[in-house]
Amino acid sequence: MKRLMLIAVLAFFPAGLLGQAAPAVRSGLPALTAGGYYSNFYSDYNPVHLSGAGVYVDWNLFGRLGVEGEARWLRFNQLGGSYEDNYLVGPRYSRRFKNFVPYAKFLMGAGELEFNSGYGHGGYLALVPGGGVDYRLTRKVTIRLIDYEYQFWPSALGGGFGSNGLTPHGFSFGAGYRIF
Repeated sequence: MKRLMLIAVLAFFPAGLLGQAAPAVRSGLPALTAGGYYSNFYSDYNPVHLSGAGVYVDWNLFGRLGVEGEARWLRFNQLGGSYEDNYLVGPRYSRRFKNFVPYAKFLMGAGELEFNSGYGHGGYLALVPGGGVDYRLTRKVTIRLIDYEYQFWPSALGGGFGSNGLTPHGFSFGAGYRIF
């Protein structure tokens, strides 16, 4: 009888240890998602829609409130060699409804503009309200269904080379992977 009890304890003891360890390890880390996307933007400098690729990182620090950082390179459909790049970071607020995660964000950073025909390059402050909807496909994979940004570059040179600023705006879609 003692042997049977000893075998039962030894058989179930390791399973109990494994059952307790995994949730304790995962519970304290804020969600970090990294992804990529394709964008199509109206440049506001030229009468064209520039498109290109980008990357983003979402870090949900306090439940619904987090931080988003992104970099975008709009290099396709250039007119006269002009293109735009963005390097932005700022707060993001999201709320989950089943697998859909709508969000609002306000990013700030650099808007880079290469002028037509090699006239020069400018780097400007970019203030960027935006929002969109992510779809949680699995626990780790998120589809960025739509992301819209309306950018304000208050000190950028306009199309007539006056200092009236620029307002590029456009849409993005892509996918992300939850790292932890």
